Amino acid sequence: MKAREIRELSDEDLLSQLAEEKESLMKIRFQAASSQLADVTTIRKARRDIARLMTVVSERSLVERSQTKPKTEQ
Repeated sequence: MKAREIRELSDEDLLSQLAEEKESLMKIRFQAASSQLADVTTIRKARRDIARLMTVVSERSLVERSQTKPKTEQ
């Protein structure tokens, strides 16, 4: 997935996609451990997709926190 596609997802879709990708990575790791994985680069791709998803989740939480945090006057 591209970062642009990820940013277009809603919060619920983003979290469900993250859960799916984590589950997919677990399955890929099991295939690699049992020597059934044909293309070892799929592990790397899955990890990068998870990182992209987690980055967008953290960006959104930071924006949310900054909007709800009251600004102190000096």
